[in-house]
Amino acid sequence: MEKIKLTEKEVKYLNDFVKRGRKSARELTKAHALLLVNDGETEMEVKDTLRISRATVSNIKKRYREEGLQSALAEKPRSGQPKKYTDKHEAEVIAQACTESPDGRKRWTLTLLTEEMQKKDGFETINKESIRLILKKAKLSLG
Repeated sequence: MEKIKLTEKEVKYLNDFVKRGRKSARELTKAHALLLVNDGETEMEVKDTLRISRATVSNIKKRYREEGLQSALAEKPRSGQPKKYTDKHEAEVIAQACTESPDGRKRWTLTLLTEEMQKKDGFETINKESIRLILKKAKLSLG
């Protein structure tokens, strides 16, 4: 495995990084891994010390070599599940929630709103949880 050698400035930065401020556990692990590798420890030793996989150690080193220190410490955005409903869909749900409730009802409930929205095009598969999250994001309460 190819060794990496941090500059004195980078070592000082990493030591300060792990001691000061609020950081995510992932960022701290990466910083510790770089410091250990710089101290001459093998990937297997770093893996055992930090209780992470050898591949993780290798990936941290690779990102340091290719993209630099900041990139090696930072988290790349994760894609997650794509949005099911557009802003237009969300606006429709909010607008519906703001209308008069159905006859005989004092107010909209999630169930009523879900049933009403499912009758509309593009909302056939919407569920109560999706409606709840849309309303929560808009800071609207049905209660």
